[in-house]
Amino acid sequence: MVKRLFSFLGQEMSGLHEAAYLLALFAILSQVAGFIRDRLLAHLYGAGQELDVYYAAFRIPDFIFVSVASLVSASVLVPFIISRQHGDQAEAKKFIDSIFSFFFFFIVIVCVFLFILMPFIAHVIFPGITDPHLAGKLVSYARILLISPVLLGLSNFYSSIAQAKHRFFSYAISPVLYNIVVYGVILGAVLHVLVQIPALAREKIFPRFHFKFSLAPVREVVLLSFPRTLALSSSHLSMIFLVAYASLMTEGSISVFNFAFNLQSVPLSIIGVSYSVAAFPTLSRLFGNGERDKFLSEILTAARHIIFWSVPITVLFVVLRAQVVRTVLGSGNFSWADTRLTAAALALFAISVLGQSLILLFVRGYYAASNTKKPLYINMFSSVFIIVFAMLFLKLFYANELFQRFIEALLRVQNISGTAVLMLPFAFTIGILLNVSLLWIVFERDFGKMGHVIFKTLFQTLGASLIMGYVSYEMLRVFDNVFDLSTLPGIFLQGLCAGLVGIFVGIVILVLLKNEETRVIWKTLHSKIWKAETIVPPQENL
Repeated sequence: MVKRLFSFLGQEMSGLHEAAYLLALFAILSQVAGFIRDRLLAHLYGAGQELDVYYAAFRIPDFIFVSVASLVSASVLVPFIISRQHGDQAEAKKFIDSIFSFFFFFIVIVCVFLFILMPFIAHVIFPGITDPHLAGKLVSYARILLISPVLLGLSNFYSSIAQAKHRFFSYAISPVLYNIVVYGVILGAVLHVLVQIPALAREKIFPRFHFKFSLAPVREVVLLSFPRTLALSSSHLSMIFLVAYASLMTEGSISVFNFAFNLQSVPLSIIGVSYSVAAFPTLSRLFGNGERDKFLSEILTAARHIIFWSVPITVLFVVLRAQVVRTVLGSGNFSWADTRLTAAALALFAISVLGQSLILLFVRGYYAASNTKKPLYINMFSSVFIIVFAMLFLKLFYANELFQRFIEALLRVQNISGTAVLMLPFAFTIGILLNVSLLWIVFERDFGKMGHVIFKTLFQTLGASLIMGYVSYEMLRVFDNVFDLSTLPGIFLQGLCAGLVGIFVGIVILVLLKNEETRVIWKTLHSKIWKAETIVPPQENL
């Protein structure tokens, strides 16, 4: 039984769509677990100070995770592991052990240092949390959560090795185990680590800690990963700035911002992360072999399918935002005003999902080509502008009553306090759109034109999605009189039925347009998953 479990966890998967769909499936399960967590928090506390402190406490450990753990992320390590796996196995094992030892030592030292300085850091970053009792809770929570970047960093390292072997299952399931634990964040992080072990045990390459390790591979990896680390750090710094702004606003602003951000992360995790992770091993191999045409073709395929899935989901999130928020979060102390404000923030965040997903893909394309500097420059530039946009939009919102009323009317949040928080997701989305536009231009200049093929997919998908959104919106009115909207089941069924009718119309339109992505998805689901036999893939990887 144990042997079968290990075999299942460590099985190899080579196709882009099969791997992406596996990752998407477990991303959905992970997000469902995350929904349960957020619903319990919203039910118990609503969008208030207690929850503001809880979400603020995560920001510092998260920043440490992306800043330090990104040194050994899959995006950096996979090409190194792939280049060594067919050579001297002893050298490959020495490389893995050296990187592991350095990383573990470094992240522990950083977390201990921050544990000591946490009271000062928390006060500087979140100036709006001034109540001594709440400030004390913020410091205590953040200190406890410093354990999570250590554990998640280890899991990240293990998953890099697994992905290089095309072992996607353990990587896919680990976020589910992390999110399924509501209050036990640390226990979730432990499970996140443990689930990676079977795949590594099967390959007999489990990393070991050594006090004496070789600095040469460490230097090689750090020099390549440092630009990526700066890029990720700048992105998370911009998020910390946005949360810092929220701490100065109406009570509950941090909670509204985080609830909306978590909800918009659902399509990003299911689509953008799944396709970019699934494509990365093949991109690394193709570029390493000098097959640039096939490399660009793989990017195009992934980009087209990201567009195909992201655009309709974005439209549905905008149209059904109130139903989504009320179904996921609407109980207990989470009021109708909280729902409307979070729904408005979600609509603004949702517009950036396609951009975020394509950024993940293009950046991994650059990492597969061992070029981390260009994504760094673009990401840092865009992160700075997110902060600048937030400052400008907030100033305009407070100073110009006409602009304030326009935003509130557009997003249907009139007569609700705390609407200034909407300027934060607005700034974030504008910054993301700037980021993806610059990255697209530079990527085409470096690797080849993508416009004709991708714009055809975008045109067909956007057209079908807008019609789908209109139909869904009209169906909401139809189902107003069918379901009891004062109850959770009624709100859920109204949104579900309206969405399903819209989706059906959208699919019919895409079929009539003879959309290529629709045909490929049907073929993949029908012949490679529903009727799949055991896959014996080629010996190639992430």
